[in-house]
Amino acid sequence: MANDETYAGEFYCVKCKEKRTAEGKVVVSENGRRMAKAKCPVCGTNLNRILGKA
Repeated sequence: MANDETYAGEFYCVKCKEKRTAEGKVVVSENGRRMAKAKCPVCGTNLNRILGKA
């Protein structure tokens, strides 16, 4: 399954404790949920955002 879907929007950075706008890849987790994964543009921490089920 070739999934080249991306998500651009707001993620919450736990380290900065602020919402950051970033663009990341959409992956499907083990339990079937779609998640967007990106890096914080300020501190470089991994960001995750849970999206709706496809």
